[in-house]
Amino acid sequence: MKKTLIPVILVSSSLLLSGCIEQKNNTDSTQNAVAVKKEDAVAVVNGKYISKQELDRLKQQISQRMQGQSISDQQLLEELIRRQIIVQQAEKEGLDKSPEFQAKLNEIKTSLLTQAYLQDYLKKHPVTDEELKAEYDAMIGQQGGGTEFKARHILVKSKEEADKIIDQLNKGADFAQLAKEKSTGPSGAQGGDLGWFTADKMVKPFSDAVKALEDGKYTTEPVKTQFGWHVILREKSRKQTPPPFEAVKMQLKPMLQRKKVQQLLDNLKKQAKVEVLLQEPAKPESVEDAAAKTAKKAVDNVEATAKETADKAQKTVSESVDKAKTAVMDAVESTGKSATKAAD
Repeated sequence: MKKTLIPVILVSSSLLLSGCIEQKNNTDSTQNAVAVKKEDAVAVVNGKYISKQELDRLKQQISQRMQGQSISDQQLLEELIRRQIIVQQAEKEGLDKSPEFQAKLNEIKTSLLTQAYLQDYLKKHPVTDEELKAEYDAMIGQQGGGTEFKARHILVKSKEEADKIIDQLNKGADFAQLAKEKSTGPSGAQGGDLGWFTADKMVKPFSDAVKALEDGKYTTEPVKTQFGWHVILREKSRKQTPPPFEAVKMQLKPMLQRKKVQQLLDNLKKQAKVEVLLQEPAKPESVEDAAAKTAKKAVDNVEATAKETADKAQKTVSESVDKAKTAVMDAVESTGKSATKAAD
């Protein structure tokens, strides 16, 4: 009994909640009813037909969701009848005319039209086997021409250290032992062993140096990367055996479809007249700008203070000169008066 009830409960709850994403088929039940003939119907609710096509669509959806579990047509039909009753009641109460419903309906329409257009475009412009093969060849080419390398390296902080290690190697020192003693990299404990890798797995200066070496040879000049200075020994190399094209082409297809869609969107945007009305938020002032403003303000204050001090000094000097002039004139006048008295 429980085994029968569980799918029914899932149908009645999940389908009612997901009804909003199926508005394309259920937006206007009145129009659907007019389009459905009685002989093509499986039920009628208050004069409105439910078509066999609706039942088949629901059966397909449920089959995908329930992972192969079977539900009888009668159970599915009961779900469609229940949904139609709710839809009719909602329309009777005018819920389909509310701004909230119309906004949601517009969102669903936008989503469905977007999907429909892109699906139609990919149907008209399918990814070809030639495009898949070209992508496959390009990816194989990026993996170092289909070659794998086995190498060791010694990583140190300075070029001088790397030069000394190369001198020791030239005198017959063992590479793995030097790596254990000198290397600062995580592989040092393993004698600098990096195992097998393709060139695209390493930073470019490193991979370029490995590709330029012969098997059994080490770099006679230190190799600089963002990690430090390397001395590299290429031990072995082998041709990489890539997976056959037929085995991976279906994995490449979604990637090429995304590329096609991106190119389409880029072209459509170039042709469209777009005006962005959203105002960007004010850019926060950087530390440098704030420091520059503070410095300028300080300089302005110093200049203002200096000017004010100079003006006061000039005023003081002028006042002193005026006082001195007055004193001299008074002295001259006093002396003249004294001389006149003496003459008398």
